[in-house]
Amino acid sequence: MDRKALQERFGILGDSPALRQVLERIRQVAPPDVTVLLEGESGVGKELVASAIHGLSKRRHKRLVVVNCGAIPEGLIESELFGAEKGAYTGAVDRRTGFFEEADGGTLFLDEIGEMPLQAQVRLLRVLETGQFTRVGGTSALTTDARVVAATNKDLGAEVRSGQFREDLYYRLSTVVLRIPPLRERREDIVPLFEAFVQRFSRQYEAPFLRVSPDGGALLQRYAWPGNVRELRNVAEQAVVMVRQSPLTADHLRPLLRGVSAGAGLTLATKPAGATDELRERELLYRALLEIRAEIRSLRASVISRSGDVPDLEPSGRRSQATDGALVHVPSDPFGLPVSSDLSPFSDLTDSHEVAYEPPSSTSYDSDAADTMFEIEDVGVRLPESFEEALAEGLPLPTMEQAEVALITEALRRFDGNRRQSAEALGISERTLYRKIKDLDE
Repeated sequence: MDRKALQERFGILGDSPALRQVLERIRQVAPPDVTVLLEGESGVGKELVASAIHGLSKRRHKRLVVVNCGAIPEGLIESELFGAEKGAYTGAVDRRTGFFEEADGGTLFLDEIGEMPLQAQVRLLRVLETGQFTRVGGTSALTTDARVVAATNKDLGAEVRSGQFREDLYYRLSTVVLRIPPLRERREDIVPLFEAFVQRFSRQYEAPFLRVSPDGGALLQRYAWPGNVRELRNVAEQAVVMVRQSPLTADHLRPLLRGVSAGAGLTLATKPAGATDELRERELLYRALLEIRAEIRSLRASVISRSGDVPDLEPSGRRSQATDGALVHVPSDPFGLPVSSDLSPFSDLTDSHEVAYEPPSSTSYDSDAADTMFEIEDVGVRLPESFEEALAEGLPLPTMEQAEVALITEALRRFDGNRRQSAEALGISERTLYRKIKDLDE
């Protein structure tokens, strides 16, 4: 069976080099009865690949039994896989046939194999090596001739090193490893896939077919698709049901993509596929900083638009403790944003600058003065609109340490130094926050 026929038969869409390589590997590993381990992120279509392997094998006339190991409670997974005798446990009123018996002569697809408990891993290893097993509560050995195809979205090598997965089982499962690339590594497939899904849902919901405009297609290709093909299908279905206006522009699609307005999920087409963990973590921190800046802008706009008295606020948006005509000494963080002068753990870590402060009159309002008072960008550091803009323009990025200092500082400022509330906002424990502050103070 050639590649085109394979794709049509099993519904695998796309024409990118990465997908072609996967299809060629499927054709190679399907005929022999080797154990195959499918690796890939959630939503890339591992079950579809397993179905194609079964459909091209000599077992295609027998059953393909699909088991989601992560969806079965730990106490029941052995009885589900290997069956159970009557009375083996409370509620076992009849003999139960396990998945290995059901898949005899066919293929057993074990999805999310990384979620399998260690005790069940021991029994699975024995079945793979000998083809024999016993039902839970039974004594007689049974034999099965089921081919196993396993899948995981975890790094099983790391799971082995941490003691969460048996090393011998890992080597037994990974006779052949087939990696399925995420959607962001085959961007040329995104628009054709999206249009195919739109066409499918248009028929299903009896809606008009929607074309994708050039700017809409460009937006789809820039998006990172953390949910991969599953998320792309979801967005296509939403577009058919909610928009129903052709062509689909970037303005139509943007609200359907999670976090696009804040830059989340967007990525450059030139960004290397193997981005490091440090880069991804820095991106998350940078987005948080952008959200903080947006809130400060909103506060500034609301004050300027208000008539009457101007609140007694410093440039950072806090009430000043300065006296009339005094110079307020305000430390600044690595991004030029003023931080609270009473946060001693950071006083030695950042440069400082003098901010002239004149308490506002209770009977007058100077919009120019207010504009200066709340200006946070004219401090020598320009904050790009997004993490991607910073990468594209080659702008200097904050170091991880600088970003961490800025986030902790802002959280403490927002909650008036309350460490418990600050820790909750940052998503860390209060003890971790205390340790970080102590480390920064040393």
